[in-house]
Amino acid sequence: MHPKPGQNIIDHIEETLMAILLGLMTLVTFANVVARYGFNSNILWALELTVFMFAWLVLLGASYAVKKSAHLGVDLLVELSAPPVRRILGLISVTACVVFSFLLLKGAWDYWANFANLPATEGRWFPLGFEEKYRDKGWYEVNDIPMPEILRWMEGVFNEGEEYEKIPRLLPYVVLPLAMALLLFRFLQAAWALWTGSMDRIVASHEVDDEIAEVREQAGESN
Repeated sequence: MHPKPGQNIIDHIEETLMAILLGLMTLVTFANVVARYGFNSNILWALELTVFMFAWLVLLGASYAVKKSAHLGVDLLVELSAPPVRRILGLISVTACVVFSFLLLKGAWDYWANFANLPATEGRWFPLGFEEKYRDKGWYEVNDIPMPEILRWMEGVFNEGEEYEKIPRLLPYVVLPLAMALLLFRFLQAAWALWTGSMDRIVASHEVDDEIAEVREQAGESN
Protein backbone atom coordinates (compact mmCIF):
# COMPACT_ATOMS: atom_id res chain seq x y z
CA MET A 1 0.00 0.00 0.00
CA HIS A 2 1.52 3.27 -1.14
CA PRO A 3 1.39 6.24 1.28
CA LYS A 4 -0.80 9.17 0.38
CA PRO A 5 0.88 12.46 -0.70
CA GLY A 6 -0.34 14.19 2.46
CA GLN A 7 1.09 11.40 4.56
CA ASN A 8 4.46 11.83 2.85
CA ILE A 9 4.43 15.53 3.75
CA ILE A 10 3.57 14.81 7.39
CA ASP A 11 6.25 12.13 7.56
CA HIS A 12 8.77 14.58 6.11
CA ILE A 13 7.85 17.26 8.67
CA GLU A 14 8.15 14.85 11.60
CA GLU A 15 11.40 13.34 10.35
CA THR A 16 12.90 16.76 9.62
CA LEU A 17 11.95 18.09 13.06
CA MET A 18 13.50 15.10 14.82
CA ALA A 19 16.62 15.34 12.66
CA ILE A 20 16.93 19.06 13.52
CA LEU A 21 16.57 18.32 17.23
CA LEU A 22 19.23 15.60 17.07
CA GLY A 23 21.56 17.84 15.07
CA LEU A 24 21.13 20.78 17.44
CA MET A 25 21.75 18.55 20.45
CA THR A 26 25.00 17.38 18.89
CA LEU A 27 26.04 20.91 17.94
CA VAL A 28 25.29 22.45 21.33
CA THR A 29 27.04 19.63 23.19
CA PHE A 30 30.10 19.87 20.92
CA ALA A 31 30.24 23.66 21.31
CA ASN A 32 30.09 23.33 25.09
CA VAL A 33 32.91 20.76 25.11
CA VAL A 34 35.07 23.06 22.95
CA ALA A 35 34.29 26.04 25.21
CA ARG A 36 35.10 24.07 28.35
CA TYR A 37 38.30 22.33 27.30
CA GLY A 38 39.52 24.75 24.67
CA PHE A 39 38.76 28.11 26.29
CA ASN A 40 38.25 27.18 29.96
CA SER A 41 34.72 28.55 29.72
CA ASN A 42 31.21 27.16 29.79
CA ILE A 43 27.90 27.66 27.99
CA LEU A 44 25.66 27.87 31.05
CA TRP A 45 22.42 27.09 29.25
CA ALA A 46 23.77 24.24 27.10
CA LEU A 47 22.88 21.37 29.43
CA GLU A 48 19.32 22.54 30.06
CA LEU A 49 18.69 23.16 26.37
CA THR A 50 20.05 19.73 25.49
CA VAL A 51 17.80 18.07 28.07
CA PHE A 52 14.75 19.86 26.68
CA MET A 53 15.61 18.92 23.10
CA PHE A 54 16.17 15.31 24.11
CA ALA A 55 12.75 15.29 25.79
CA TRP A 56 11.16 16.68 22.60
CA LEU A 57 12.97 14.06 20.52
CA VAL A 58 11.85 11.15 22.71
CA LEU A 59 8.24 12.28 23.14
CA LEU A 60 7.67 13.10 19.48
CA GLY A 61 9.54 9.98 18.45
CA ALA A 62 7.20 7.80 20.52
CA SER A 63 4.16 8.72 18.43
CA TYR A 64 6.15 8.55 15.20
CA ALA A 65 7.27 5.02 16.08
CA VAL A 66 3.65 3.98 16.64
CA LYS A 67 2.77 5.24 13.18
CA LYS A 68 5.67 3.33 11.63
CA SER A 69 5.08 0.18 13.78
CA ALA A 70 8.68 0.58 14.93
CA HIS A 71 8.19 -0.12 18.63
CA LEU A 72 9.45 -3.47 19.82
CA GLY A 73 6.95 -5.98 21.11
CA VAL A 74 6.65 -9.61 22.17
CA ASP A 75 4.31 -11.20 19.65
CA LEU A 76 4.85 -14.93 20.23
CA LEU A 77 1.19 -15.53 21.11
CA VAL A 78 0.10 -13.43 18.16
CA GLU A 79 2.20 -15.49 15.76
CA LEU A 80 0.79 -18.74 17.15
CA SER A 81 -2.83 -17.54 16.89
CA ALA A 82 -5.22 -17.81 13.99
CA PRO A 83 -5.97 -14.56 12.07
CA PRO A 84 -9.35 -13.92 13.79
CA VAL A 85 -7.73 -14.34 17.21
CA ARG A 86 -4.87 -12.05 16.18
CA ARG A 87 -7.39 -9.34 15.37
CA ILE A 88 -9.11 -9.73 18.74
CA LEU A 89 -5.79 -9.62 20.61
CA GLY A 90 -4.79 -6.56 18.61
CA LEU A 91 -8.05 -4.77 19.41
CA ILE A 92 -7.64 -5.53 23.11
CA SER A 93 -4.07 -4.22 23.05
CA VAL A 94 -4.86 -1.07 21.13
CA THR A 95 -7.83 -0.31 23.41
CA ALA A 96 -5.51 -0.41 26.42
CA CYS A 97 -3.04 1.84 24.56
CA VAL A 98 -5.77 4.34 23.64
CA VAL A 99 -6.98 4.56 27.26
CA PHE A 100 -3.42 4.90 28.55
CA SER A 101 -2.48 7.62 26.05
CA PHE A 102 -5.71 9.48 26.86
CA LEU A 103 -4.76 9.50 30.55
CA LEU A 104 -1.28 10.70 29.58
CA LEU A 105 -2.83 13.50 27.54
CA LYS A 106 -4.97 14.62 30.48
CA GLY A 107 -2.00 14.59 32.83
CA ALA A 108 0.19 16.41 30.31
CA TRP A 109 -2.42 19.12 29.75
CA ASP A 110 -3.02 19.56 33.48
CA TYR A 111 0.71 19.94 34.12
CA TRP A 112 1.30 22.42 31.29
CA ALA A 113 -1.92 24.46 31.19
CA ASN A 114 -1.33 26.81 34.11
CA PHE A 115 2.15 27.67 32.80
CA ALA A 116 0.31 29.02 29.72
CA ASN A 117 -2.30 30.80 31.89
CA LEU A 118 -4.91 28.23 30.87
CA PRO A 119 -7.20 26.10 33.06
CA ALA A 120 -6.36 22.50 33.83
CA THR A 121 -9.08 19.87 33.72
CA GLU A 122 -11.05 18.71 36.73
CA GLY A 123 -11.43 15.06 37.63
CA ARG A 124 -8.86 12.61 38.86
CA TRP A 125 -8.86 10.17 35.94
CA PHE A 126 -11.07 11.60 33.22
CA PRO A 127 -11.71 15.30 32.53
CA LEU A 128 -14.97 16.55 34.03
CA GLY A 129 -14.61 20.08 32.72
CA PHE A 130 -12.09 22.86 33.24
CA GLU A 131 -11.24 24.43 36.58
CA GLU A 132 -12.90 27.77 37.23
CA LYS A 133 -10.33 29.11 39.66
CA TYR A 134 -6.64 28.63 39.10
CA ARG A 135 -3.37 30.48 39.52
CA ASP A 136 -1.69 31.81 36.40
CA LYS A 137 1.88 30.57 36.20
CA GLY A 138 2.97 32.20 32.96
CA TRP A 139 5.69 34.01 34.87
CA TYR A 140 7.54 30.77 35.66
CA GLU A 141 10.90 30.63 33.90
CA VAL A 142 13.40 27.89 33.19
CA ASN A 143 16.69 27.88 35.05
CA ASP A 144 19.33 28.86 32.50
CA ILE A 145 18.16 29.47 28.91
CA PRO A 146 18.13 33.26 28.25
CA MET A 147 15.11 34.93 26.68
CA PRO A 148 15.73 35.76 22.99
CA GLU A 149 14.63 39.20 21.82
CA ILE A 150 12.39 37.73 19.13
CA LEU A 151 10.14 36.26 21.83
CA ARG A 152 9.69 39.46 23.87
CA TRP A 153 6.08 39.68 22.68
CA MET A 154 5.29 36.84 25.08
CA GLU A 155 5.86 39.15 28.05
CA GLY A 156 2.70 41.10 27.31
CA VAL A 157 0.67 37.96 26.67
CA PHE A 158 1.76 35.70 29.51
CA ASN A 159 3.59 37.88 32.06
CA GLU A 160 1.53 41.10 32.31
CA GLY A 161 4.25 43.02 30.52
CA GLU A 162 6.97 42.07 33.01
CA GLU A 163 10.34 41.22 31.51
CA TYR A 164 11.47 37.62 31.21
CA GLU A 165 15.12 36.97 32.03
CA LYS A 166 14.86 33.31 30.97
CA ILE A 167 12.40 31.69 28.58
CA PRO A 168 9.03 30.84 30.16
CA ARG A 169 8.43 27.22 31.07
CA LEU A 170 5.39 27.04 28.84
CA LEU A 171 7.68 26.89 25.77
CA PRO A 172 9.67 23.71 26.45
CA TYR A 173 6.79 22.05 28.30
CA VAL A 174 4.31 22.50 25.44
CA VAL A 175 5.70 19.28 23.96
CA LEU A 176 3.91 17.34 26.72
CA PRO A 177 0.29 17.86 25.57
CA LEU A 178 1.40 18.05 21.92
CA ALA A 179 3.23 14.71 22.00
CA MET A 180 0.51 12.98 24.02
CA ALA A 181 -2.17 14.21 21.61
CA LEU A 182 -0.13 12.83 18.71
CA LEU A 183 0.34 9.55 20.57
CA LEU A 184 -3.41 9.23 21.14
CA PHE A 185 -4.08 10.06 17.50
CA ARG A 186 -1.59 7.41 16.30
CA PHE A 187 -3.16 4.74 18.48
CA LEU A 188 -6.61 5.69 17.20
CA GLN A 189 -5.25 5.28 13.67
CA ALA A 190 -3.89 1.86 14.63
CA ALA A 191 -7.25 0.94 16.15
CA TRP A 192 -9.01 1.83 12.91
CA ALA A 193 -6.49 -0.19 10.89
CA LEU A 194 -7.08 -3.20 13.14
CA TRP A 195 -10.85 -2.77 12.94
CA THR A 196 -10.82 -2.60 9.16
CA GLY A 197 -8.42 -5.54 8.89
CA SER A 198 -5.52 -3.72 7.22
CA MET A 199 -3.18 -4.85 10.04
CA ASP A 200 -3.25 -7.58 12.70
CA ARG A 201 -1.01 -6.09 15.40
CA ILE A 202 -0.02 -2.62 16.55
CA VAL A 203 3.61 -2.06 17.44
CA ALA A 204 5.64 -5.25 17.12
CA SER A 205 8.64 -4.40 14.96
CA HIS A 206 10.32 -7.01 12.78
CA GLU A 207 13.22 -4.88 11.58
CA VAL A 208 15.74 -7.50 12.76
CA ASP A 209 13.99 -10.23 10.75
CA ASP A 210 14.02 -8.00 7.69
CA GLU A 211 17.72 -7.28 8.12
CA ILE A 212 18.53 -10.99 8.56
CA ALA A 213 16.55 -11.82 5.41
CA GLU A 214 18.41 -9.10 3.52
CA VAL A 215 21.80 -10.42 4.68
CA ARG A 216 20.84 -13.96 3.65
CA GLU A 217 19.68 -12.71 0.26
CA GLN A 218 22.96 -10.87 -0.26
CA ALA A 219 24.93 -13.94 0.82
CA GLY A 220 23.00 -16.07 -1.66
CA GLU A 221 23.74 -13.67 -4.48
CA SER A 222 27.46 -13.69 -3.70
CA ASN A 223 27.67 -17.53 -3.80
